[in-house]
This record gives sequence, structure tokens and C-alpha cells, in this order.
Amino acid sequence: MKKPTESARRRTVASLELGVLLALVGGFLDAYSFIHLGGVFANAQTANVVLFGVEAARGQWGNAVRHLPPIVAFMVGVAVAETLRRPRVTAVVPGPARASLVLEIVVLVAAGFLSSVIPADALVVVIAFVASVQVTSFRTLIDWPYNTTMTTGNLRSAAQALYGAVLDRDAAAARKAASFAAIIISFLAGGFLGAWLTLRLGAHAIWVCAAVLLVALGLFVIDVRRNVLALRRRMPRRRP
Repeated sequence: MKKPTESARRRTVASLELGVLLALVGGFLDAYSFIHLGGVFANAQTANVVLFGVEAARGQWGNAVRHLPPIVAFMVGVAVAETLRRPRVTAVVPGPARASLVLEIVVLVAAGFLSSVIPADALVVVIAFVASVQVTSFRTLIDWPYNTTMTTGNLRSAAQALYGAVLDRDAAAARKAASFAAIIISFLAGGFLGAWLTLRLGAHAIWVCAAVLLVALGLFVIDVRRNVLALRRRMPRRRP
């Protein structure tokens, strides 16, 4: 029999509820970085790779090098998230998904406190790291691969599923289309909320992301408790 914490962790990590919260954070961080950090999208590194090539082609190596730290931070985030999954680490810190959420929360809270004393380029690096940890740690929505910090792939998956649902009257495809639609709408809502709050709160708006991730962490705690209670109900009662 699997331990209750393990079964709860597996179910929660791929749940639609968690995906919606993480997509909200993804959209929020993109809007935050674009407004507060001078028109930068820090979640995805495609722009940094392309801009590095453009600036290098122009011979403007000083500007080109500025695009490297976020790329490196993204790679470091991948390494950290993968390290949290290794058996030796999980033996000490069980629950890599939960550990990733805790790490994200700590980094974002610290970034809010330090935003007034560190340059914008450093904040871009911080957000790139957080986005990398999140996108590496949470890659499955129910049964399908998805992305919580970028939406292009999710749009493609939603369109493909909708096509199958309409033309083939496929109930499973309809469920997939609805699930991805929820993720996309949540990402959009995060972008709107991130823009609105950043314009009003400035750098400290990033703390809202930490609060949303705290709610996401709560989903794991709730499921673990439910599984423990369910297991206790199944156990035969001892007679006095």
C-alpha cells in the first residue's frame, strides 16, 4: 500500500486546481517584469536568446552580454528543480513539488524586500530562476504535458483538443480542451492582475505571487490530511 502522503502528492501535483494557480503566477510574473523591469518578459528565454544573437550580429557585445544572466539563471533553476527530485535529496527533503513551491515563495518574498536596493537586471535574473523552478517541477496537467509560465504550447494543445472534440465528438478531447482553456484563462487573468497591481503597488506586487503559491502549497497539505483521515476510516477499530 502506498503511503498517504505519496498518493496525495502525485494527485495534487497534476491537478487542475494547482495548474490554475501556477498559471496565474506565470501570467502575473510576465506582466510584473514587463511593467516594472522595463519591457522584459523574464519567464521565457526565447527573447533573450534571440536578442543576444541580434546584438552580437550588430557587434554590440556589451548589450548582448546583458541577456546571458537570465539564461544562466534559468538553467540553474532547472538544475535545482531536478536536484530536489534525486533520491538522496528526497530522503532528507521529501516532496520535491512542495519543496519547489517553498523555494519559490522564499525567493519571491526576498525579492520584494530587496527590490528597492538591487537593479532591475538582478530582478530579471530572480524571476527567470523562479520561472525555471516552476516550469521544471510542474509539467503535467492531469494526464497531459503543459506549461505554467508560457502559453503558446497550451494554446496549441487546447486548439488540437477542441478540434477533436468538435469533429470527432470525443468526450476525452473535450475534457482536455476545457482543462487547457482554464489554464489559458488563468494565465490571462494573472497577466491582468499582475499589470493592475504592479501599476499600483510597484515592486511589492511580487508578494501577491508568493501569496498565491502559498495557497497552492495548501492544496498539498489539505490532500495529505484527507488521505490520512480516509486511511484511518478504513483501518479496523480495536475492541476494548
